[in-house]
Amino acid sequence: MEQDKSKHRGRWKLFAILLVCAAPIILSYLTYYVIKPSGRTNYGTLIDPRNYPIPPLGTATLDGKPAALADYQGKWIMLQVDQGACPEACQKKLYDMRQLRLAQGKDMDRIERVWLITDGAPLDTMLMREYDGTRLLRARADLVKAWLPVDDGTVAADHIFMIDPRGNLMMRFPKDADPNKIKKDINKLLKASSIG
Repeated sequence: MEQDKSKHRGRWKLFAILLVCAAPIILSYLTYYVIKPSGRTNYGTLIDPRNYPIPPLGTATLDGKPAALADYQGKWIMLQVDQGACPEACQKKLYDMRQLRLAQGKDMDRIERVWLITDGAPLDTMLMREYDGTRLLRARADLVKAWLPVDDGTVAADHIFMIDPRGNLMMRFPKDADPNKIKKDINKLLKASSIG
């Protein structure tokens, strides 16, 4: 009788051990096939990079010397487009881009910030000082407009774009984007990529 009880307890212990070992596998299958996590994990809109390599944009530095956006290939480029007057929304994007780059810590050197200025308006000197380190390039508005895809009801100046280190446009963030969500996307890009 005592031996039967001992066998019975031993079987329950064995069953409990097997259940503990199998629980993670069972839970993962349950989560994947029953709960079905959503396929989209990024905040920004992914763009097929093969369709959007950097074209000639008639770019030049502020002093008129020819310079190309492609000169920054090899790094991730956070790009914004706006006029030289840089209204409040433009300044917010400049601020967000600076902070997002700084938030990457040791990886911040993998990112360049570029502002494509689509007119000949003079820039505010204080604004240039405040966002020192942002690459300032004048570009032809018509060529920029033809290149950058935008959300319905928006223009290129409403978005921040990401260009991969090979020189292809690959992500667009929405108008009035949440910087914390952009930060998560950039973190994922830098972790997943060994280039740039």
